[in-house]
Amino acid sequence: MQKVTIHAAKTHLSRLIEAALAGEEVVIAKGDKPVVRLVPIPQGKFIFGVLEAGSLGEGPDFLAPVEEDELAAWEGRS
Repeated sequence: MQKVTIHAAKTHLSRLIEAALAGEEVVIAKGDKPVVRLVPIPQGKFIFGVLEAGSLGEGPDFLAPVEEDELAAWEGRS
């Protein structure tokens, strides 16, 4: 674990970032009291949509006309 003061962190920020990216634990202290831990942000690739196209079947047609009795139920006109 590498422990540095705020002043040293400001002076050597690039080096501390590289150390954190390399897996080293970097702690920044105010005086003798540790206040911040410098850690890397995971750089995983985000994949939108994990299902194959069409694997859920065909969805409902929300623009299709509805029967009069169903429309009346939705509108509260029982």
